[in-house]
Amino acid sequence: MILELVEFNSPKGWTRAQVAEEARGVIPKWQANKELLRKHFLLELNGKTGAGVYIWPSVEAAKKAHDEGWRQSIIKRTGAAPTIRYFDLFLLIDNEHGKVSEFPEAAEIKSAAA
Repeated sequence: MILELVEFNSPKGWTRAQVAEEARGVIPKWQANKELLRKHFLLELNGKTGAGVYIWPSVEAAKKAHDEGWRQSIIKRTGAAPTIRYFDLFLLIDNEHGKVSEFPEAAEIKSAAA
């Protein structure tokens, strides 16, 4: 599993309510993406930075969803390019559902090690 962390500037002067309203507007887009397993919408406590945590089956799926058109839309809306980092999600403790999940090594990690 791949965890993708996307960080971006929040539009200057926006309240949490404005950020949340915009986030609600993209729900159908992300629900329609059949490769996306989970998305978390985040806002730094000071409101200056927004972030998304995405769970994908592969880096390829993440990059397909966050293409150049998407990147340009973030730049237009916030004035700066987003930063994107990828992590190998190998273990998940879900106390809410009383589960622990362990995932096989991501293909991208295996390729990099070879």
